[in-house]
Amino acid sequence: MPDVLNQDEVDALLDLVNQVDADGIEPEYAAPDAAVARTDGYNTVPLSSVHIYDFKRPERVSKEQVTALEALHETFARNASASLSAYLRTIVEVRLISVEQFTYSEFTMSLPSPTSFNLLSVEPLEGNVILEVNPSILFPIIDRLLGGGKSESYLLDRPFTHIEQRLVNSILARILEQLRETWESIRKIEFQIVESESNPFLMQIVAPNEPIVLLSFEITMGDYSGMINLCIPFKVIEPLMAEFSQSNWFIQSRRRGARGAREVILRSLSTAPVGVAAVVAETTIRLADLLTLRPGDIIDTGHSARIPIELFVEGKKKFRGEPATVKGRKAFRVTASGSGSASPPGASRRP
Repeated sequence: MPDVLNQDEVDALLDLVNQVDADGIEPEYAAPDAAVARTDGYNTVPLSSVHIYDFKRPERVSKEQVTALEALHETFARNASASLSAYLRTIVEVRLISVEQFTYSEFTMSLPSPTSFNLLSVEPLEGNVILEVNPSILFPIIDRLLGGGKSESYLLDRPFTHIEQRLVNSILARILEQLRETWESIRKIEFQIVESESNPFLMQIVAPNEPIVLLSFEITMGDYSGMINLCIPFKVIEPLMAEFSQSNWFIQSRRRGARGAREVILRSLSTAPVGVAAVVAETTIRLADLLTLRPGDIIDTGHSARIPIELFVEGKKKFRGEPATVKGRKAFRVTASGSGSASPPGASRRP
């Protein structure tokens, strides 16, 4: 039989428990100096170095790495806002709320059901991540894509239909595109949807007590708002954590950002339409003669046919050349570059 405590021992134990609750530390380890926590016979441990460690929620990402993740995904939030605003033709704001460490079970327990729960592959990394978008913002977006928006949209407590899921996928595709571009500053990663579910409990990618990094974003469109959650298991990004050193990451981000911005600008400008006009000749004519013109009449410009024709690009003289034909169509053959003078009167600014 185990030893049974008498009443005096029980009272002494209760007094000790009450004192621990009141002071926060055990009396025998309390030190008169607030800078010292305890002396274990070998070293004096300062209070500033004592941290609470929860074995159920181990924190494996340092504060420096969390700061780097925040900076990285604030850029993603700005780019996603611009992309979704252009796609939906209305103002959409995406804002990073928090970067926290949880267990996978805590993450799934905090989600609504049904919701848009998407399993993503992250090649060349091993494992999967989760992208969850709340229905509280998806249903208003779907309503707008289908021509609504003038009347109030109501949150429906049901899974998405096949048509609605295709519209949701079009939204997710733009979000994933911005994720790829954002993560290129660290590593080129291909985010692809592998599977989608409406019930988060039906998809278990890691053990319930596995640590994860949870990035939460708030997305707002008019009077509607919802959350976007990106769940990254720690074992997925563990090979990249060394690259999230704050000093190195910001240096690399600036260098790669400068190169990437130049490529994006050049790629965008390469598809911009430019108006060109080839001016054969110029002359003046009386209004009376203009009114008597008929098909087949000839206007003498006073210029020799051997003089090169000038080509204007957006009103600026850029090239000289001669008329030609290509497959039966009139064309312009460039023979020399010209000066950047202003466009002559009457010259067209379009082909």
